[in-house]
Amino acid sequence: MTTDILDRIEVATPADIRTALIARDEIALIDVREEHEFAQGHPLFAAQIPLRRIDEEARWRIPRLDTPIIVYDAGEGLARRAAVRLQGLGYTDVRELEGGLQAWRDAGYELFEDVNSYSKAFGELVEHRRHTPSLAAEDVQALIDEKADIAILDARRYDEYHTMSIPTGTSVP
Repeated sequence: MTTDILDRIEVATPADIRTALIARDEIALIDVREEHEFAQGHPLFAAQIPLRRIDEEARWRIPRLDTPIIVYDAGEGLARRAAVRLQGLGYTDVRELEGGLQAWRDAGYELFEDVNSYSKAFGELVEHRRHTPSLAAEDVQALIDEKADIAILDARRYDEYHTMSIPTGTSVP
């Protein structure tokens, strides 16, 4: 990384992000901290790709190279490095959140704890409105025991899956 490349990273303000979200503009708001730090507080529509995994995850999670991307951290210096890395992967509209997560807080915008807050809320809404059936643990165990043609997908965080999961389940966070 040269200073020239670092100097060419554009910035976005919390107000820029809010305006884009309200206008329903396409935007990828990426938290480049590790999952534990992300779970301690993040903007609602932020996704988490840790700096160390950008090379492995960016292309399949953000497939279009012209997607507007804004990266942020909590002052650790990860966002600038992530922006440079994303540019190196061919992304053409990469910016850094000016002031990081603290600027988001200072602007009076809410932070959410845990991960997948919006997907959990969405899942509960769909379950309620569509009357999605659910199975008791005993029924799932019976299906496993009879080797039924089922797939058990565990959408929780990777560390939660490894702490406790349904036998034969596959982690798909």
